[in-house]
Amino acid sequence: MASALARGLGEPAVVYDPQSDRSMALAEELGGRAVGSGAEVAQAVDVVVLAHKPPQLEEAAEGVAGTAKAIASIVAATPVERLEGVYPEVPVYRFVPNIPTEVGRGVLCYVAGTLAAEGPERELLELLGRCGTVIELDEPLLEPATALMSCGPAFFAAVVEALADAGVRHGLELAQARRLVVETMAGSAAFLDANGLDASGLRSRVATPGGLTEKGLELLEERGLREALDGAVDLIVGTAAR
Repeated sequence: MASALARGLGEPAVVYDPQSDRSMALAEELGGRAVGSGAEVAQAVDVVVLAHKPPQLEEAAEGVAGTAKAIASIVAATPVERLEGVYPEVPVYRFVPNIPTEVGRGVLCYVAGTLAAEGPERELLELLGRCGTVIELDEPLLEPATALMSCGPAFFAAVVEALADAGVRHGLELAQARRLVVETMAGSAAFLDANGLDASGLRSRVATPGGLTEKGLELLEERGLREALDGAVDLIVGTAAR
């Protein structure tokens, strides 16, 4: 996720990873530089972006806490209160981004820390806005939001695979079928965005009464599409809450 976010920003970055080959490769790709510790990152930048595993929070803070001017975290399942406990007296910003940030079409859910306004909040939000849409949320809503926007790309990819495979069974080439589905998905998203996100309105326009689309939608409902999606979101939210 860190590399996707860095590519979406498109700026040279100061990078540290315990696996030096990974940090060197990313720094070279971005036109930045790799360094040998988190402390070196903190000394060189205005905002340190944390992108490690949750159990590594305290370990990663060694040399960074007390040096960093501000912290932006994309660490999963790590609330602002815990971040501020490890990084006291500096502005903390918590984000949950998704993979499409890499191509500038992502979603970044955002929770401001208690000292956010004392740091570069406006500049940081403008910068990350290059990667997609930033949506500020109350922190308890991050878990259901994550089920939609962070897991959503994999769900949509499964739909692309299923529809394309169905097209292949009826004679389309796989590349053609995937292009048809992906362009239709992108166009539908653009249409919804331009028309107040009215999903039911789009569905009604396409599915004329008694038509084939309406019959297809009825079959999807019968076979449990909505129930399956509900269940997937419930599973993710319930697991994240534990």
